[in-house]
Amino acid sequence: MKKVLLLLGIVCIFFFVGCGQDEETKPSAQEKTKETVQAAKQEIKETAEAELPGKDKTITPGCATWTTGFFLEALYSRACEALGYEVEDPKKLGAPIFYRSLAAEDLDFWANGWFPLHDEFLPTNWEEKIVMAGTVVRAGAVQGYLVSKKDAEKYGIKCLDDFRREEVREAFDANNDGKADLVACPPGWGCEKTITFHMDTYDLWDHINLIKAGYSASMSDALARYNDGQPVFFYTWTPNWTVYKFKPGEDVVWINVPKIVPKEGQKGLEEAMVAKGLTGTVTDPCKMGFVANDIRVVANKKFINENPAIKTMFSLMSVPFSEIAEQNNKMFEGEDKQKDIERHVDEWIEENQDKWNAWLAAAKAAVK
Repeated sequence: MKKVLLLLGIVCIFFFVGCGQDEETKPSAQEKTKETVQAAKQEIKETAEAELPGKDKTITPGCATWTTGFFLEALYSRACEALGYEVEDPKKLGAPIFYRSLAAEDLDFWANGWFPLHDEFLPTNWEEKIVMAGTVVRAGAVQGYLVSKKDAEKYGIKCLDDFRREEVREAFDANNDGKADLVACPPGWGCEKTITFHMDTYDLWDHINLIKAGYSASMSDALARYNDGQPVFFYTWTPNWTVYKFKPGEDVVWINVPKIVPKEGQKGLEEAMVAKGLTGTVTDPCKMGFVANDIRVVANKKFINENPAIKTMFSLMSVPFSEIAEQNNKMFEGEDKQKDIERHVDEWIEENQDKWNAWLAAAKAAVK
């Protein structure tokens, strides 16, 4: 009898242990529900991605060589990615090479077109291959020459012609070559050609020395000199971080060119070369010598016509001038790595989520 009871006990032990193991390995109803939900979400995601207009398509963007254009490239490329396109790393090019590459279909677009400044870089019969696909900022890109306000007042500087005066040249001569030093533009930039045209037209080569090294580095040097109490003289444009560090009307003032003389590409736009009501000018109106530009998205015509979602997205997108300048200042403060710029894009989209979603919805609807 004792043996029988012992055997029964052993059998029961194995039975309960086996039952316990089956219960542990068997998924609960909650786990089953969770797995089902996850599978459904994944299916929805895969279905949504499959329905995106850019599925299995690749885009090659261009990007300006000037750092203030990096944010716009990243933002517009992100829009393409949101539509399902695979976006290759941007090719950084000067304006003359970019437009030739665009016409040759080596690139698809860039968001760094400045017009009418870049008109002279467009190839012959460009309308056959190139299209203006959107406007980032309309007439917000003001350009011109500025000097430190206290020195403009001290020496009575109102115009480039004032740098003919010996005492003015000496005050702004940082390298002791007998000429006033002007932070200008690197070779290949559209502004470099216009500044050269001004030196020729107003006969200023004997009075002004153009600093054509890297613009950001040269402006950083100018900022250091200004903080040391020294005079500064530079060219700039907006939007740009420089107007955060040198506030027009407080730190610096815009000055006049001697007279409005349009170069090729500016003819017929003389009125747009005179600023009225601009903050921080020595006179109002002020003869800037540069046309206020639109910042445009420029694309290959074939690419745009074959991608209606991109065409719609680019036509709707825009970025306020002040927000571009704010981001540019972050880059100057040291947030200038690609990961920083991508984070700035994330932040901009989050702050403009409703608008961003509306653009995407309209772009997706364009292909239905």
